Amino acid sequence: MLLEGIILRGYSGFYYVWAEDVTYECSLRGRYRLKMQDFLPGDRVKILLVEGQNKGVIEEVLPRQTELVRPPVANVTQVVIVMALQSPDPDLVLLDRLLILAQEAGIRPVISFNKLDLAPEEVVADLNNLYTGLGYKVILTSAKKGIGIIELKQELQGEVTVFAGPSGAGKSSLLNAVQPGLQLKTGEVGEKSRRGKHTTRHVALMPMENGGFVADAPGFSRLYLPELKREELAFYFPDFACFRNMCKFNTCLHHSEPQCAVRAALDKGLIDPRRYEHYIAFLQEVIAKERSF
Repeated sequence: MLLEGIILRGYSGFYYVWAEDVTYECSLRGRYRLKMQDFLPGDRVKILLVEGQNKGVIEEVLPRQTELVRPPVANVTQVVIVMALQSPDPDLVLLDRLLILAQEAGIRPVISFNKLDLAPEEVVADLNNLYTGLGYKVILTSAKKGIGIIELKQELQGEVTVFAGPSGAGKSSLLNAVQPGLQLKTGEVGEKSRRGKHTTRHVALMPMENGGFVADAPGFSRLYLPELKREELAFYFPDFACFRNMCKFNTCLHHSEPQCAVRAALDKGLIDPRRYEHYIAFLQEVIAKERSF
């Protein structure tokens, strides 16, 4: 009898598969070893158990629904993007970059503005209003004070979730608050750099008490955009949606073209200038990448 499960992690040629609330140490059937097929945390597999042991053999790999490259995880259904409101200051360029990556991968983004206890009220209100106004799910959290933890736990229920964001934003602290038994390592923000120290080094899925799985992945400060054409980038900015079709030219890039409705909306205060600045920076990045090929 084959059991269906999910790969939590791989190590030295063995894969640890969660099936029916038990973790089994599994080897690969020969045909997979010969193919040198990549197996990722999150892969759904069918295993044949070794009688009398918590061991098995991976007999079948089910098709992937999604696949992330960084962190390398399969079948993710949502990403929680954690941004500290202070210490370190929120990196909105990275936030908008991660939102594009999530949407392009077909993964639901959830934004956690963390360290609520440290931030001025006006900063909290500004960012919360901006991103909820764009239709994103935003949770205001404080791992230290326990604020927003119940709401965050509910969002993780039944999902395969990746936590992403810069080092020092509090990803591991939030996960420890959601499920204290995880006891993940946390790191303080360096006084000199005011940037977080990397505390998580390997990608592994962790079963949650509510039935979901979470990947606590290595911290990072910059990601490349996905492969996009310059004309496609604006579709990842929901704040442009009401104005794109009103531009004079169908091919408008909303940069320097005449009679651009997006720039007109910007001038009227209908689009946040920070978001537009990020769009222009991303547009230049996409164009530069196109020219390099």
